[in-house]
Amino acid sequence: MPRPKSPDLRTVVRLLRDRRVLLPVCTVIGLLLAGAGWIVVTGVLARSELLAAQRSLETLRGQVAADPTRGSAQRLRTDEAAVHRAARHAARAHRLTTGPAWYSAAHLPLLGGPLRTARGVAEASDRLTHEVFPPLARTATRLGVAAGSDSGHLDLAVLRRSAPLLERAARSASDVRTEVEALPRGTWLPAADTARARLAEQLGPISTATDDAAMAARVIPPMLGADGPRRYLVVFENTAEARGTGGLPGAFAVLTAQGGRLRFEDFGNDTEVSNIQAAVDLPDEYARLYGHSAPTRMWVNTNLSPHFPYAARIWAAAWRAHTGQRLDGAFSLDPGALSALLAASGSASLTDGTAVTAANVVELTLRTSYAAYEDIPERKAFFLDVARAVAARLTGAVDDPARRPALFTALRQQLSEGRIKVWSAHPDEQREVRERPFGGALPDGPAPLAGLVVTNAAGNKLDYYLDRHLVWEPGRCTAEGREITVTVRLANRAPASGLPLYVTQRTDKPPYPTQPGDNRLLVSYFASEQSGLTKATLDGQPALLHHGAERGHPVYTLDLELPVGSTRTLVLHLLEPRSDLAPTVLRQPLVRPLHTTVRPYGPCDG
Repeated sequence: MPRPKSPDLRTVVRLLRDRRVLLPVCTVIGLLLAGAGWIVVTGVLARSELLAAQRSLETLRGQVAADPTRGSAQRLRTDEAAVHRAARHAARAHRLTTGPAWYSAAHLPLLGGPLRTARGVAEASDRLTHEVFPPLARTATRLGVAAGSDSGHLDLAVLRRSAPLLERAARSASDVRTEVEALPRGTWLPAADTARARLAEQLGPISTATDDAAMAARVIPPMLGADGPRRYLVVFENTAEARGTGGLPGAFAVLTAQGGRLRFEDFGNDTEVSNIQAAVDLPDEYARLYGHSAPTRMWVNTNLSPHFPYAARIWAAAWRAHTGQRLDGAFSLDPGALSALLAASGSASLTDGTAVTAANVVELTLRTSYAAYEDIPERKAFFLDVARAVAARLTGAVDDPARRPALFTALRQQLSEGRIKVWSAHPDEQREVRERPFGGALPDGPAPLAGLVVTNAAGNKLDYYLDRHLVWEPGRCTAEGREITVTVRLANRAPASGLPLYVTQRTDKPPYPTQPGDNRLLVSYFASEQSGLTKATLDGQPALLHHGAERGHPVYTLDLELPVGSTRTLVLHLLEPRSDLAPTVLRQPLVRPLHTTVRPYGPCDG
């Protein structure tokens, strides 16, 4: 059958001169031009509305992410008004990018990508300002008003009533984040791509802060005694002598909470509980890694594992055996965390008039005290004096409406960094707590992990001068997985002379000669699940490491002598399961921060 001939140019011209054909063609072209013009005009107007909404929220976003219970009642009402203004602008932007023209254009092949992105950004902004920010602002306002009418007392009933609203806000924030991540990127319109990327970047802290606020509304009321009195053990860790969760457990106090009011009592030090008997059911792998150091019988070794719930459970069992009291949970913090809290609460004063400030608390407790008090009982009494003074200052700030907002902001920051850790003896609360950074739990699951943990094995206080550097570098992919190279550099910056004997002592009694300032560490690396060590070197020479496991993670440990003034380099070559995710870095809080470099990598193909 012969193919029909295509119309030639003269035939097309005759058809276009025919009014019956010309009118529909012109109508279609006119509608397309009108639609394109409508999209351009409404797109410009929508962009203007989104910028106005962004200006209304720019300052507020950071403040809400920092802490949802901030400021005076008047200031909080002002924040709520800013949210309402932003919601009006975002709603207009959303309306401007809906309708038949936008819907049809957004679904055009190739051309519709940036329009889908623009529609998605407008819809996400509308949802944020209507479903996420209002519950946060409303809760903050109610808490602010309640605080102002109760001499600064945190109203737990208001917080508890806000929990359903905040939970819905958290779900909405998570949904919006997922939807924005799914929007087209790399389109032909850079402005749309930039808007999507900027919103996606902002949604991370917004989603986290909203989820944290919902969790706080569920957990804080019972933990602060809304349903009856609570009792917690607060342990102050000495980071001049490293342990798995941070530093050696030294001074402690009992914190009681009832109806939202806090009170410290029963201050003591490690001497009082030096020989403990903690009946705790711990996994066999724990005993294989740490059993030789008697963590359930020696208080100073109770937190050898970096998994904080293990230490907290041992503390709770030891306290019950020591006093007969059942604890509702435990907290730990170190002088670095105290410094941040004192910056918000103001300085404390010791009985002799010495000021304990944000600027001097770390040096005062971890360095100069060892020179000032050679007598051990006197030094431990000084530590307790510091603990009592700081505790009194912090509880005073909690009840002070003027200082409490800044204190809560500092507290949230320290919790998010894991310098303050929390454990609850109540399973429903602990399930919530352990998923947060302040839960101090080793990560679960197959995601990559880079976990450097050092433990002082010399029995001295030289970790005050320890520098730590970690480089995590992915290599090529093989049939068995991905090659990973981990480089650990440890430097002993202690002075060669002038330190007190108690700081430089070697209670480990090594069989080789040492000099003052030499240190000894157990260096452990917690790797990703199902990883294997293929090679290790120390200062370029082959090294033999002990192999263990904890909570699904391989653990490779090296007994390392670190002479004064030296830097030693440990390199681990690992084969890990394939992953395109950056590793979770385990950050053991010590005096000097861990310096970490994570090298980029592409996905494994095939």
